[in-house]
Amino acid sequence: MKKNKRIVVFASGSGTNFINIYNNVRNGKVILLISNNPDSGAVTYAIKHNIDYKIINNFRYPVKKNRYSEYEIILNDYKPDLILLAGFMKKIPTSVIQLYTNKIMNIHPSLLPKYGGRGYYGIKVHEAVMKSGDKLTGVTVHFINDEYDRGPIIKQEQVIVKNNDNPLTLSKRVLKKEYSLYLKVVDLFCKDKIEIKGTRVVINE
Repeated sequence: MKKNKRIVVFASGSGTNFINIYNNVRNGKVILLISNNPDSGAVTYAIKHNIDYKIINNFRYPVKKNRYSEYEIILNDYKPDLILLAGFMKKIPTSVIQLYTNKIMNIHPSLLPKYGGRGYYGIKVHEAVMKSGDKLTGVTVHFINDEYDRGPIIKQEQVIVKNNDNPLTLSKRVLKKEYSLYLKVVDLFCKDKIEIKGTRVVINE
């Protein structure tokens, strides 16, 4: 029998994607939360449910070199098979990306490459979609690389923009899609059904 994959989640905010993954992941187990925000909903949930967590931020590690080294030290201790970014508001160090190539996923609330990159996060993405007049938006799960939201796309799902939508109503529907799609992709990874061929992702469903 295959062992469950070991999963580390990075989150900065309310932690709803982290909570959804923790409670619903199959063939994997969340073993650690890493956050830059000790007051976040994600950390509150981790404390309440006895989930290991670590805080890495500029206050605790003001020297960048030490801060980046701490990521590597902690991850080496926990030895994850998969790292999930779930609303993490800091850029992952290049050294960590290289150590865990094609093992770090992110979820983004648009159909990348549209509305991706620096400055496009959270409600700002939905505001941009509404302003553009697009009739379709969606969710993208991708592996990360050194460029914001430019790593190989694993899976996308569409969300229709309704005539009476505003950024908030749209964000709520997109978030529901995030929950289901992230779990779907994580499950595929945990069952070893995702391959990387060059820069292309192949899913063997």
